[in-house]
Amino acid sequence: MRVVVAGATGLIGSRTVARLRDHGVEVVPVSRGEGVDVSTGQGLDRALRGAEVVVDVTDAPSRRQQASTAFFTTATGNVLKAAAAADVEHYVALSVVGADRIGSGYFQAKAAQEDLARHTTVPYSVVRATPFHESVEAAAAAGTRPDGVHVPPLLLRPVSADDVAALVAHVAVGLPQFGVVETAGPEEVRLEDLTAEVLGFLGRPGPVIADARAPFFGAVLEKRDLLPGPDARLGHHTFAQWLKSR
Repeated sequence: MRVVVAGATGLIGSRTVARLRDHGVEVVPVSRGEGVDVSTGQGLDRALRGAEVVVDVTDAPSRRQQASTAFFTTATGNVLKAAAAADVEHYVALSVVGADRIGSGYFQAKAAQEDLARHTTVPYSVVRATPFHESVEAAAAAGTRPDGVHVPPLLLRPVSADDVAALVAHVAVGLPQFGVVETAGPEEVRLEDLTAEVLGFLGRPGPVIADARAPFFGAVLEKRDLLPGPDARLGHHTFAQWLKSR
């Protein structure tokens, strides 16, 4: 099996490449460093030649709704066009839990990407993940104000990048789902508690303020918006383990 991984140098992409090689398949990493640009389509036809599977773990350079939507609609469209031309048998996209019900911010961009996958002629699977452990630190940085760190009062099941990559690779070597598989972390916790843990680890103790108006990935969310469904595949790595391994 020949598997092309678009976004191969990113947080999830590099781990997915390693996991796929563990499965014994031939992996073709795709990135700008390899002379392939998904935003323009440059090099995609050459990279996908002879591939059975394409794994798309590319990410937008911005979490802003307009910029991220523009990226995913263009890049995913280019990848799917090249995949169809190369008679690829399976397209696997990484998305986010909530893409189907949150109509703003980065979630809308991911919904647009999923919509392209659903309407392609290439058999497809979508893996939706809950926020990565790294997202908590990013939210703390984005929410830092003079009076403390403002984060929305969300319940999360933060998931490790390793667990996400493992599932993406597993789905890639299997049959197309023609639908969605969700993955999440093993613990349900409050974002403000996770934020306090991160700040303490970084030596920045201070007030964490649960602010319902604070955005997350560019969207203002309800408490349970980012929790997965009951059939989500749960990972093994906890947030505390991630902090300890840093």
